[in-house]
Amino acid sequence: MSEVVGLLLAGGLSRRMGGGDKNLQTLAGRTILERIIDVIRPQVGALVLNANGDPARFAQFGLPVAADVVGGYPGPLAGVLTGLEWARDHAPNARWVATVATDSPFVPGDLVARLVAAVEREGADLACARSAGQLHPVFGLWPVALAPALRHAVVDEGVRKVEAWTERHRRAVVDFSTDPVDPFFNANRPEDLEEAERLLVWGASR
Repeated sequence: MSEVVGLLLAGGLSRRMGGGDKNLQTLAGRTILERIIDVIRPQVGALVLNANGDPARFAQFGLPVAADVVGGYPGPLAGVLTGLEWARDHAPNARWVATVATDSPFVPGDLVARLVAAVEREGADLACARSAGQLHPVFGLWPVALAPALRHAVVDEGVRKVEAWTERHRRAVVDFSTDPVDPFFNANRPEDLEEAERLLVWGASR
């Protein structure tokens, strides 16, 4: 997957978690971000973290940190645009950016391979994941070549919803099983962290 840049989306405000970086919350002694990095790094040629604010708080992970290229916290599409423009400028051999939300501790180990395979099989422009009938467009595969079009949509048209953007293109959808756990379970609130801990213990006992 040398032609794929992995983009870890951490540019949100974490309001439901009470502020701060929810990906730095720990599960069984390891941060959510550490767990995600361990799973995604082998799947991509390069890895970059999209985060705003002081990048020093992520120094322990040894990743390049790219702040949103559009100000005002306009949402995850700004993060996707940041990843596409980062890949264009720093990874000239990259054709794709695979995006991953950093509040999902159970992200699948075959995410990128399956997204790439779906795009190639269906002749699609981009791809996103789905589980239990629910689309997860922030877990997607995006062509670097669409960076100018996405910048126009975000900056000039004010497009904010990821799904609204993906619907403009030929989109492949990849279904992932929720057995034994939904791989796109996200820890947005303190009670979600408790549930994630329970799922970790339960999964280890199976």
